[in-house]
Amino acid sequence: MPASTDEITVTRNDDERRYEIHVGDVLAGFTTFRPDSEGRLRFPHTEVDPAFRGRGLAQAVVGEAMADSARRGETVVPHCPVVAKYIREHDVPGLSVVWPDLPHPE
Repeated sequence: MPASTDEITVTRNDDERRYEIHVGDVLAGFTTFRPDSEGRLRFPHTEVDPAFRGRGLAQAVVGEAMADSARRGETVVPHCPVVAKYIREHDVPGLSVVWPDLPHPE
């Protein structure tokens, strides 16, 4: 596993429809998004490589994804439990959220 001093960066990858978190040059995890028919971003899944777990990377990638979505004026629909928990526990200024009726529709 890379040293804890490696730089952590989060980027939006529109081609893959996900926000990615890198530790140094290594992809350590991501949260995916899918635009729906109303232009909202559904967030169905977040994943962190087991080698990087326990470092708060899921919270970091989701946090930046929510902040970036707010800056872009996008509305998010949190289907992923990690995303839903983050939104419930953190204030994200300007974030527009539509809560789903079902926990994980695809």
